[in-house]
Amino acid sequence: MTAGLGVSIYLTIAHYGSSAILICSEKGLVNCAAVTTSPESMVFGIFPVAVLGLAFYVLMAAITSPWAWRATWPVVRWVRLGSVAVGMVFVLYLIFTELITLNAICLWCTSVHVITFLLFGLIVFSAAAGYGLPETASRR
Repeated sequence: MTAGLGVSIYLTIAHYGSSAILICSEKGLVNCAAVTTSPESMVFGIFPVAVLGLAFYVLMAAITSPWAWRATWPVVRWVRLGSVAVGMVFVLYLIFTELITLNAICLWCTSVHVITFLLFGLIVFSAAAGYGLPETASRR
């Protein structure tokens, strides 16, 4: 999870600085600059996807902290599950955009996608095992 936060910070810095700092190929299918500077790298043309990823990982750092896992407040558990589900849907959209629209893949972005998928698996598994959802009256 902290790796996702770190890569999101790096991509945000690259977005506002220069895509030249991205250590990634710029030829063929793997082309970080083509992905991170494309019109699709902005949400509604005004909000960078990298910043959205950074905000997602800041939220996930808070709601997946040891304190949050021990919290008995149901809202924390539902926000964790809902946030990672929305994050995973957005990741699938971004992968589609990279492969179909841009015909280019950013390795840094792909690392965030993989980390989000792993986080999704962890949270959904813990919820299915009863660790991530609030107790109901029948389970007490």
